[in-house]
Amino acid sequence: MKQTLISSGLAVADFIHRHPRRITAAIAALLLGAGGGAFAVASLAPVAPTEPLRLISEAVEPGALGLQLEALDTHSFTLYRSETTRNADTPEALLTRLGLADPAAAAFLRQNATARQALFGKALRAVRAEANDRHELLQLSTRWIDKDDDEQAKRLVVERGADGFTARIDAVPLEATQRLASGVIAGTLYAAMDQANVPDSVSKQLVEIFDSSVDFHRGLRRGDRFSIVYETLAADGEPMRAGRVLSAEVVNRGKTHQAIWFQEAGAPKGSYYSFDGQSLRKAYLLTPVEMSRITSGFGMRTHPVYGYGREHSGVDYAAPTGTPVRTVGDGQVEFAGVQSGYGNVIQIKHRNAKESTLYAHLSRIDVKVGDNVMQGETIGAVGSTGVSTGPHLHFEFRINNAPQDPAEVLAEQREYVPVSPGGKAAFARLASGMKLQLASASEITRVSFE
Repeated sequence: MKQTLISSGLAVADFIHRHPRRITAAIAALLLGAGGGAFAVASLAPVAPTEPLRLISEAVEPGALGLQLEALDTHSFTLYRSETTRNADTPEALLTRLGLADPAAAAFLRQNATARQALFGKALRAVRAEANDRHELLQLSTRWIDKDDDEQAKRLVVERGADGFTARIDAVPLEATQRLASGVIAGTLYAAMDQANVPDSVSKQLVEIFDSSVDFHRGLRRGDRFSIVYETLAADGEPMRAGRVLSAEVVNRGKTHQAIWFQEAGAPKGSYYSFDGQSLRKAYLLTPVEMSRITSGFGMRTHPVYGYGREHSGVDYAAPTGTPVRTVGDGQVEFAGVQSGYGNVIQIKHRNAKESTLYAHLSRIDVKVGDNVMQGETIGAVGSTGVSTGPHLHFEFRINNAPQDPAEVLAEQREYVPVSPGGKAAFARLASGMKLQLASASEITRVSFE
């Protein structure tokens, strides 16, 4: 058998002749990216070959087939598989989905308490397995956290040794990484974020960040969009849970709202700011219940129980019984109890002593008179106590104890103080990087649609 070897010099010269600009740009980019100095890039115009081309022929004798098969038998290889646990898994079912046929491994997983408790009856845990070329288990591992505020993850490792299988649980530090996501709203915000594979905890944070400037109940429109950069905590490179939103953008009715998390040096906690350094935290949230719908606005209406025209002194939010109710602003509880037709009521006096809010028809009261509460804190739950036709929250905003239209009052709020002069330089550096990341996140949606 003869095999012909032909010099590749002619092919290379032909490629350079046809693509001189592309080759020049590629080398220039490589040189400029490797260091901060200045480089000169030589012209890659085609040059005629000076060496003559020669044809070389050489005889090749293949080895005997039996010897080749014998050599293959001396080599082994490792298979790597991954799967996700299911609630109803048995050891055999899990190993079968991993492509393994190993009765000894199945028996160990069934009998060993450490492995059994970590793997079975626990849905959606990622499992990684190593196997030999006979589809026998060599090593199996999975990772998890017990509580959302854990600083370490746990890792189960099952290994095959000379004396059989062993199982152990290691502590694994959680490492912070960043993720980008974006989406276009066709229905609800949560549906769009689910489609973008954004965790629910991140979706909730996004609503809280812009709750004082975007009406997520009635104000979203088809075609509105979001981009987000958020933190994930990973163990061995596997995401365990979502962390804080680092920056976000919501485009609502053509208006762009942006936020960035920033904590000044020496400050006890951080906050969200616009990219020009203005605090996004306002005196009041727009709504006391997350993602509910308004069933009755402020002003004259026909009372649903009494049947005649009557002034409605607040806004009604329909929501299932037990839905958390939050205070829209910092303040102190001045009433927590029962008030005739309002049923269970909480009234909060805010830091501006002239202003107060009232929350009625509650199924549960979680605070008592004199408690100091912070904006967004859960104070009770939606119910149908008092004169009510169904579960909902009646919410009032009062100035000098006179009810005002919450939609008008809460829409006109002053922002808190901006970034301090001492923190402006650090904020500017952070904002510059976050702008680029948000732009990259928005490209995810654009590319997917194109």
